[in-house]
Amino acid sequence: MAGIVGIYQGNQISLIEKLLPEIAYRGQSGKTLFQDDHCSLGMVWTDAQAPPLRSEKNKIIYEDQGGDGRLAKIILSKENIFLTRDFLGIAPLYYGWKDNEVLMFASEVKPLLKIVPEINELLPGYVFNGKDLVYQVKLPQQSALKDDPNQIAHKLYKILSEAVQNCISTQEIGSLLSGGLDSSAISAIARHDIKTFHTFAAGIATAPDLLYAREVAEHIGSIHHEMVVTQQDLIAILPEVIYHLESFDPLLVRSSATNYLVARLAAEYVPAVFSGEGGDELFAGYDYLKSIPTEKLPDELRDIMLRLHNTALQRVDRCASAFGIVAYVPFLHPDVVSFALSIPPQYKIKNQEEKWILRCALENELPNRVLHRKKAKFWEGAGVNEILASYAEEKIAASEYEKERILPNGWKLHSREEYLYYKIFKDCFGKVNRLDWMGRTKTYSEN
Repeated sequence: MAGIVGIYQGNQISLIEKLLPEIAYRGQSGKTLFQDDHCSLGMVWTDAQAPPLRSEKNKIIYEDQGGDGRLAKIILSKENIFLTRDFLGIAPLYYGWKDNEVLMFASEVKPLLKIVPEINELLPGYVFNGKDLVYQVKLPQQSALKDDPNQIAHKLYKILSEAVQNCISTQEIGSLLSGGLDSSAISAIARHDIKTFHTFAAGIATAPDLLYAREVAEHIGSIHHEMVVTQQDLIAILPEVIYHLESFDPLLVRSSATNYLVARLAAEYVPAVFSGEGGDELFAGYDYLKSIPTEKLPDELRDIMLRLHNTALQRVDRCASAFGIVAYVPFLHPDVVSFALSIPPQYKIKNQEEKWILRCALENELPNRVLHRKKAKFWEGAGVNEILASYAEEKIAASEYEKERILPNGWKLHSREEYLYYKIFKDCFGKVNRLDWMGRTKTYSEN
């Protein structure tokens, strides 16, 4: 996952040189500084990527893209600038004005925080022309398929396999493997095309994820690596996790803890990994969706897909980029998304079994116990939930929480755990009054 810091003004390279180290971890293989009369840029990239900058017909083009459909693209010329982001927000991009007149942009918030008073996230699918947002790409509207379930499952497997293959630009790629259906599916499919295939898992000693991941790894014949995580490990990394996430959202932090550790483990072996992110949103993997009327399910799934960019996808991006590796999300390839949105909702939840059609598509790839494993929240499967919640209860007095739970921007914190993460966030970044760029996970009770 490449990184950029840019200023739409010439002769600012000294400032770029000061800011680029803030995100240097995003790419430890290459670094470029560039300036001309109208722009100043600094970029980093990884072993799994080509240099993201090129010149074309009096234009400078930065393009962070991947086989899974990610795109953060910047086109600069003397006359204008265009910032573009993919329609789901896999690749991050932020912008704002220095001194209310000079446009700055970056792959993360960190380089902008001390200079730009009002930071904006470039929303998925939008193009920003330096003045206005122009909506370009939306989630595709699809008519429901008329095929029978067997045909749909066969087509789904084919399209998902092609999406995985699109991401394989090198044989040095592994997979984050929780032992859940989504990561297991991607790992099993990828194994066919990668000769030496590494899989990675992390969790506390008694976590079900570790057991299921071992079973899948043995089944597909991968070289499996796992990290048994202790309470001390989780507590010790909280400041690092929150620093890289640029968020204190409790569900995001909680779900990122073991993800961060497993990304660190993966970085010792490969420059890129697969992630199973997106399967739950496309195929109705969350338990609360079973209570939604079938005819309303497509709209709900579209809604949660559109919330991925600053929650789950932020976790995928930040945990991987913290260690200079790329995380590919084949489920979110445009072809997979388009096809999945056309699958009738009654095939996504059938007889109260979530992701039914995806299970059908993978029935020849996975052990039966994994194929029909009930969905577990990421932090529950890894064994993180109670540890972090209990730690917050010990560290934060109820009286302190009640006194401080309303933030300067009016946000209301919902738990002592969230307040603990907010305090760590302030330690990392100081007092930040405007948080419009930060996502907050919508809980099931809000649906």
